[in-house]
Amino acid sequence: MSYKPIYTLPELQHYLAGATHLAFDFETSPTNSYRAEEKAALDAHKAQIAGISFSVAEGSGIYLPLAHRAGQNAADQPAVWQWLTDNVFTNPAVTKIAHNLAFESAFLYARGIVLQEPVYDTIAAAQLIYMGEKEFRQLSDCGLKTLVKDFFEVDLPSYSDTVGDLHFDELDSTAEATVRYACADADYTLRVYHLLNGWFDRFLPKHRFIVEKVESPTAVYVGLMRYNGLPVDRALMAKKGTEAEIRLEQLRREIAFIIGDIPIGANASTAAFKRYLFDRLGLPKVKQTAKENDALDDEAIILLKEWCAENRDELVPMFDLVQEYRRVGKMKSTYIDGFLKHINSATGRLHPDMLPLATETGRFASKNPNCQNMPRAGADDIGVRNFIVAPEGKLLLSLDFSQIELRVGAFYCKDEKMLETYQTGSSNAAQIFYVWRCNNHRGFCHAP
Repeated sequence: MSYKPIYTLPELQHYLAGATHLAFDFETSPTNSYRAEEKAALDAHKAQIAGISFSVAEGSGIYLPLAHRAGQNAADQPAVWQWLTDNVFTNPAVTKIAHNLAFESAFLYARGIVLQEPVYDTIAAAQLIYMGEKEFRQLSDCGLKTLVKDFFEVDLPSYSDTVGDLHFDELDSTAEATVRYACADADYTLRVYHLLNGWFDRFLPKHRFIVEKVESPTAVYVGLMRYNGLPVDRALMAKKGTEAEIRLEQLRREIAFIIGDIPIGANASTAAFKRYLFDRLGLPKVKQTAKENDALDDEAIILLKEWCAENRDELVPMFDLVQEYRRVGKMKSTYIDGFLKHINSATGRLHPDMLPLATETGRFASKNPNCQNMPRAGADDIGVRNFIVAPEGKLLLSLDFSQIELRVGAFYCKDEKMLETYQTGSSNAAQIFYVWRCNNHRGFCHAP
């Protein structure tokens, strides 16, 4: 391998001269205020770029140290950053390749740089290939170390083996192990790029188009969205949390008045409560878990309540209370305690992980926290959506596609009735109900 550190702008310009495709990777470390915080190095609000590696050819790489506390750092960094911004990160003649482009995009955005196309995210490309005969790779199967092991039978050094208990900026920037670790990430990202595009060109050319024109540009803006985050009304969350806890305590007392001092736990599904229902009260065991234990999930509670409505109606109020207890507890743990846990200490905002390819249906997903499953107004007496607020002087817009799945289906299937429905603005529900009525009430069907 031809890996080496560089420290000057002329060296950087010489290595990248004439490159139309290059892979790059950031090594990041927490700033002074957050060095004791776990995973702060992954947060662009709490960390900085310790160094950048580039690769323009297989087996080749350079490492540009920027903020190491040991060894040597690049000289004249303002000029280096300006040159990289103009000639690499915003240059339309250079394809910028990275593994998990959203991460690099967020750190560039923290410096005021919006990465411009053409771009290529090898982690997105990896999620569009098969893991086996019948399933695509999941995000967990697409780490660079995993791909390199699977595709090239090479074991790259792990981060923990290289860094140990230190932060990356505490490594000597001139040390061979430091340079090898950093450059290998860029080098093998470039190799994965060429390998996957070779497969796409041969077997799945449309997938290459999707990666280059859809998923990779999307990854850039996912990084920007995550960096910006969501402003929240923390005081309102705390107030609603207190109200929810008061309601939970009231429900506990009402349930205890019926069942006595039997502990029900946070979700009314303790072993003691099950024994009370099934052994003492003799209620039917309506459902079992995968391990063949007695289930007491929401479905089981509904079934038990329905059974009691017909056979022991005096127990129905108890199940009403249990359902309410679970609902309030779920709202509090998920949308109040859960959101509060993920508020960023540097920004006071939520910065959820956005996952464009995490679902089989192609929908976005999010986690830490999941901000895509907040209950709608009218189905939520806590008012979870009110936790998200606009910054001062700004507005929040709520936008949604109208029946997007059906419209896409109509377009690809060229179904005349569906196309006519959308072109004329008539109701899909009316058309579907008309077909159902015809199928179920033959002889009573008239054209709408």
